Amino acid sequence: MPEDTKLVHGFDLHQEVILDEVLEARRTVWIATANLKDMHVAKVRGYMPILERFDLMAAEGVRFRVIHSELPSRPFRDTLEDCGHLIGGGLELQICPRSHWKMAIVDGRFAYMGSANFTGAGLGVRKPQRRNLELGIVTRDPGWVGRLSTLFDEFWVGNYCADCGLRDRCPDPIVSP
Repeated sequence: MPEDTKLVHGFDLHQEVILDEVLEARRTVWIATANLKDMHVAKVRGYMPILERFDLMAAEGVRFRVIHSELPSRPFRDTLEDCGHLIGGGLELQICPRSHWKMAIVDGRFAYMGSANFTGAGLGVRKPQRRNLELGIVTRDPGWVGRLSTLFDEFWVGNYCADCGLRDRCPDPIVSP
């Protein structure tokens, strides 16, 4: 394993993926997940929905792309409705019923891949006895980050749509040229 790549689990996922990387993004955050929830993160006093934090980041120019397996939960959508910078172009969402991969790519320089969905239980935000048992790899290795970015981008532009057996269930299939 390259020296700038390591195995993470438990609360380390939250610390390394969310606090140390995603919330420090300067340009782009790409997330692929099968389950997406209205996760909360710490603020000066108490907690706030991560989408509100993403909205502040979008106001500073950070752009988000999310691949999700279905329409996000009602609480997630309710919070999103109040995030003007995200709904004004800061967040792009693609829904694909086949999406089951879990990854996050930040600014083209950091990547996470593993078992955790983008939820509090998945990324270790919840109390230890309520967290999922997850495992993943975080890397700053340019080769790994580049390969994961290419896979995400190939999906994003619809390379997997033409031969998909679930097109009849897809809410917005991509039509490739």
